[in-house]
Amino acid sequence: MPRYVGAIDQGTTGTRFMLFDHDGVVVGNAYRKHEQLYPSPGWVEHDPAEIWEKTKAVIERALSRAGVQPEELAAIGVTNQRETTLLWEQDSGRPIQNAIVWQDRRTTERIEQLRENGWEEKIRKKTGLEPDAYFSATKAEWLLENADPIEVEPPRHEDVRERAEKGEILFGTIDTWLIWNLTEEHVTDVTNASRTMLYDIRAGEWDEELLAEFSLPREILPEVRPSSDEETYGTTDPDGFLGAEVPVAGALGDQQAALFGQTCFTPGEAKNTYGTGSFFLMNTGEEAVDSEHGLLTTVAFQRSGEPIQYALEGSIFITGAAIEWLEDVDLIESPAQSEELARSVESTDGVYLVPAFTGLGAPHWDQRARGTIVGMTRGTRKEHLVRATIESIAYQTRDVAEAMAADADVEPEQLRVDGGAVKNNFLCGIQADIVDMEIVRPEVDETTALGAAYAAGLAVGYWEDLEELRENWRIDRTFEPGGDRREIERRYDRWQEAVDRAKGWAVDPDE
Repeated sequence: MPRYVGAIDQGTTGTRFMLFDHDGVVVGNAYRKHEQLYPSPGWVEHDPAEIWEKTKAVIERALSRAGVQPEELAAIGVTNQRETTLLWEQDSGRPIQNAIVWQDRRTTERIEQLRENGWEEKIRKKTGLEPDAYFSATKAEWLLENADPIEVEPPRHEDVRERAEKGEILFGTIDTWLIWNLTEEHVTDVTNASRTMLYDIRAGEWDEELLAEFSLPREILPEVRPSSDEETYGTTDPDGFLGAEVPVAGALGDQQAALFGQTCFTPGEAKNTYGTGSFFLMNTGEEAVDSEHGLLTTVAFQRSGEPIQYALEGSIFITGAAIEWLEDVDLIESPAQSEELARSVESTDGVYLVPAFTGLGAPHWDQRARGTIVGMTRGTRKEHLVRATIESIAYQTRDVAEAMAADADVEPEQLRVDGGAVKNNFLCGIQADIVDMEIVRPEVDETTALGAAYAAGLAVGYWEDLEELRENWRIDRTFEPGGDRREIERRYDRWQEAVDRAKGWAVDPDE
């Protein structure tokens, strides 16, 4: 009798496998980091083969630690870093090159060309997205145009595009890559499809006009399925590494998975996930709300036989990664120390740090913005820089919250938060103050994995309905807004000035 649901949470810096029981309680957990590759300035890559090996390792490790047999799994769900793109050979399963990560900026000029050629409004209308190197379309186009020829039998070099047009090369985001390795089925779910800049989110299908613009053969594309799929995507091979036949029945991009795990099933319910970046999503129900303030319209989730549910999203590229940067440059010894140092000073002493290390996402969308520190004096100490970094996370969230309030008829009454950084009580407290909203932290902060588990478990009947999931959601702590509103507003105005100084920096002086 299956007793648990498993969730693969494949993120930007590592892979986690978690086991949940019927109450949504974690009973098993394992995590492994993978290497970050930076072959050129602005380029970020991952080795897909390494990711798959680490995925197998954490599944085996979590099961072993929990004393759970694979046969006890009712289903497996998958959640993943979105937009990260790869191509692989169908026959061998071998990636043709490293995956291009969502943070990668190598196709910035191609995006600028699209804007110059009048594609901006068309892309926004079809996909809900802003044209940006963040998304998968230009990454896939770049791979087809620049990947090295493949050695085939009889011995000769064969062009990647030629093989793609024959259906011998497969395209996918990381969810597709993992599902293919688990089940040998080439599928994705609607949430991940909606992040490719190739998918018409209202029609619910790959868009022929966009495929033509990016010269992407339809043969390489995965089948798009519901996020919680009663037919399942397939099963694991009983003769494979698990030694059991387990349904793979749910998939969600990581931010939609967190929305699902936070049980934001009703329009107006919102969450913010603090990971490498931060991603603020608000459920808008069956209405795909067009944004006029720099947000994305995206697919929230879909259950089998039901309409697509949509969300507004503010994608902030760098938040938790800014704390990692503090550690990289030896301003802190560990992420936990950031809270202690930030509390040790009453303010940033006028210092603002804009962590635009890979450009600015919502609501600014400036690919050429770069990380900037302003307001330093001879008296500036590392404590001020650390506090300014933490405050930048809260300020960026407010930027998105204000855009969301302007776009939507319904405003969230509270913001549910999750991700590694929400363990920082100082961040949660100033977040409530700066955004002027109740911040609610759940007991289970790994809601990304929980959302994937919920999607898979619902598909196979492990959980009956959404209300049953709501009953599992429990609050750890609530942070109420406070502070001097006039002073908060003054500092927020100065933050916006700092952002203006970060914009447009990465310009070739010879151009």
